[in-house]
Amino acid sequence: MNKQLLLVTAMFASSPLLAEEAAVAKSSWKASAELGYVATSGNTETETLNAKMAAANERDKWRHEGEITALNASDKVQTTAEKYTLSAQSNYKLSDIDFIFGNIDYENDKFSGYDYRVTESIGYGRRIINDPDLILDLEIGPGARQSKLETGDTESEGMLRGAAKLDWAISSTSKFTEKLVIEAGEDVTVTKSVTGLSSKINGSLSMKITYTYKTTSEVPVGIDDTDTETAVTLVYNF
Repeated sequence: MNKQLLLVTAMFASSPLLAEEAAVAKSSWKASAELGYVATSGNTETETLNAKMAAANERDKWRHEGEITALNASDKVQTTAEKYTLSAQSNYKLSDIDFIFGNIDYENDKFSGYDYRVTESIGYGRRIINDPDLILDLEIGPGARQSKLETGDTESEGMLRGAAKLDWAISSTSKFTEKLVIEAGEDVTVTKSVTGLSSKINGSLSMKITYTYKTTSEVPVGIDDTDTETAVTLVYNF
């Protein structure tokens, strides 16, 4: 991972959105690690392995989530796929269903025409469905996006971010998830959907299938505007 990714990581570590007083009445942690097979199409068509680490912390007034992913593959001649992402979000709960969020995402995809992209956004969210087995959050708010092209040129623009997040416990052993994010910028709109289905193998180990679809309205010359990833992974929850 390059200097930009390390910088974004450091930003999160020091972010006031992720910091709270040590004395908290209630606090619960969830974390997971994934490793599995990925088939990609679009700007890269290859078979490779990917890795992902995710963590979430629930408190009386705060909800924190973060994840980091890495995808890398190469043939006998050259690297065929290399992508790193980092995302984190903090929600401050105004009530049982209303919250204010702060979000930051970093992506470094060597085959996207960009050296890296960073987006930051803040806004309002509402838990539309809050049942034990079904949760649906909707979010909207303004933000900004900074991009560096492989040519060395940089771009910066304002944007409006909208998101929908669904978490459905189909049964005691299976779960369906969907995350849809639309970032409508002044010049570029990015839409990303991540659909997942997981099934428990035992208490801590699960198998997960995900399908990721991403489209970008304007891309550098010679770059496909749509990328997909289909992944089958083993997930360890702790």
